[in-house]
Amino acid sequence: MTTPPVSRIITPLAALTADLDAAVRQSAPGLARVDAVGDALAPFLGDPRLLSPAQCVGDPQHYRQHLLHVADDGAFSLVALVWLPGQTTPIHDHLSWCVVGVHAGEEHEIRYLRVGDRLVVDGEDVAGPGSVAGLLPPGDIHQVTNSAPTTTISLHVYGVDVRRLGSSIRRRYDLPVSG
Repeated sequence: MTTPPVSRIITPLAALTADLDAAVRQSAPGLARVDAVGDALAPFLGDPRLLSPAQCVGDPQHYRQHLLHVADDGAFSLVALVWLPGQTTPIHDHLSWCVVGVHAGEEHEIRYLRVGDRLVVDGEDVAGPGSVAGLLPPGDIHQVTNSAPTTTISLHVYGVDVRRLGSSIRRRYDLPVSG
């Protein structure tokens, strides 16, 4: 008597990383890749099974990064950023393309242009659950803040090996800002 094979259960995180891998590898570099990764990420946002309870824990001092996955060849990384109310990033830009999806809560983003030795505000948005946005250097200078009264969790897909680099941030800007 033989026992039927046990079906392999695919978790939402495993399904997401497989879809992201396909999007990265089957798209052209640049905007096409950002769009493909955004399309792969969007259906998973808000799924309560996606992250473990430990991956939803913040830090009272600053937003917290939970590394969820890095492709074997370093082609992309997936992280969850957990933001307690009022936590913010420095004004910064990135080493590579980036796609951000809001899983829970709300993020307020201010975008900047560098003009000489100043930064000029170039726009702002408030993104809620399910929102997806892409960044493509150069010209991706921004600051992000949790503007919600509750914890915000966002998923970030970067075109770098965050495990090796520790962060996707290329440069922090401490320049005067004008309206």
